[in-house]
Amino acid sequence: MDPCSFVKVSIGKLGLKFPVASKPARSEIHPSSSPCFCKIKLKNFPAITSPVPCIESDSQLNSKAASFHLNKLDLEKLAGKSKKASVRIEVYTGGRGTSCGLSSGRLLGRVSVQVDLSGTESKACVFHNGWVSIGKDENSGAMFHLSLKAEPDPRFVFEFDGEPECSPQVFQIKGNVRQPVFTCKFSFRSSGGNQRTRSLQSEANVNRGWLSSFGSDRERQGKERKGWSITVHDLSGSPVAAASMVTPFVASPGSDRVSRSNPGSWLILRPGDGTWKPWGRLEAWRERGSSDGLGYRFELSPDNGAAGILLAESTLSSYKGGKFSIDLGRGLGTGGNTNGQTTPVNSTSPVNSPRGSGDHGYNLWPYCKYKGFVMSARIEGEGSKCSKPTVEVSVQHVNCTEDAAVFVALSAAIDLSMDACRLFSQKLRKELCQPQDQL
Repeated sequence: MDPCSFVKVSIGKLGLKFPVASKPARSEIHPSSSPCFCKIKLKNFPAITSPVPCIESDSQLNSKAASFHLNKLDLEKLAGKSKKASVRIEVYTGGRGTSCGLSSGRLLGRVSVQVDLSGTESKACVFHNGWVSIGKDENSGAMFHLSLKAEPDPRFVFEFDGEPECSPQVFQIKGNVRQPVFTCKFSFRSSGGNQRTRSLQSEANVNRGWLSSFGSDRERQGKERKGWSITVHDLSGSPVAAASMVTPFVASPGSDRVSRSNPGSWLILRPGDGTWKPWGRLEAWRERGSSDGLGYRFELSPDNGAAGILLAESTLSSYKGGKFSIDLGRGLGTGGNTNGQTTPVNSTSPVNSPRGSGDHGYNLWPYCKYKGFVMSARIEGEGSKCSKPTVEVSVQHVNCTEDAAVFVALSAAIDLSMDACRLFSQKLRKELCQPQDQL
């Protein structure tokens, strides 16, 4: 499999130093004693907001502030005729909130660093690493530290040729070339652990006893969506990954929606030793309020049976969809598309980004082998006529066919969760309804 070229532009090592100043007036708040933040801008991408610490030594620098992920089209748009672009940073003191539509922060200064991204698809380049004055007065202004670099970030790109419940093929994309690499088989599993359609060629040799043990105490009579399963096969027909719904998606009492307190869940599985082995667990629910989104939480299942490792937790728009992402760069940008989606660091509940995933990924090593950008999947919402997920997987996390297939299975589970979390007052398409439900 040949990867597509991507480039990651990273901004980090942020910090502020202020000169010794006389005691400020009673009504004045000195910048060094108030919170500081910056807005980082790159042409054609949304601005990213990141905290900036006031420091006394370089060890206190904010090591990873933000990143932009660029594909080939992004690079072409950025380069234009000049072949150069600029990263612009505005530094503020004060809170990051807004009042009456106006930012409550006070501008301290601006920094602009020119970047030439030609060649960075194959070789890393550091554009700046050091201090720069941002004050209006060189004698009294603040000093701002930053590091700006670009480096190759190749990815495998896969695209479903249809909706997961329609058992589509999955193609690998590179430029204008689309090559089939997987097939998917959607099926229903009865409460006894048997499937309505045969999705595993080695079914007779697979121990499925664990299936009935997950979520059995949560199944209830009444409206529920349960038993969905999707298996990913390679081109030889061998099963290489699967996603199985192990906790039904049930409407909460007095409601027509799946609640956060009682989510449905999937096991993402890999083959091994003649059986399926859990690789991860995905929970999903329908958020309330103005967001009305698909809430999700994904945990990696360690081989030693320890507690799951949180890799992603966020919300996708139920109507518009969005990008599910696993990025263990402490909440760095998760773009890599023409929409330029990015995410600030240290956000409490960022969209398209894990919450606190950096700590989980690194502190639990070697149980979590993933770091940096891992994968993303573009998922359509209820407002779309057809959802064909597009999946990007970092090259560093793919050593074999099963490595890629498990992310394809996870993407299918996220897409199917969008349907499983539809309001129960809405009907599902016939492919998602068991025969008795269609009577």
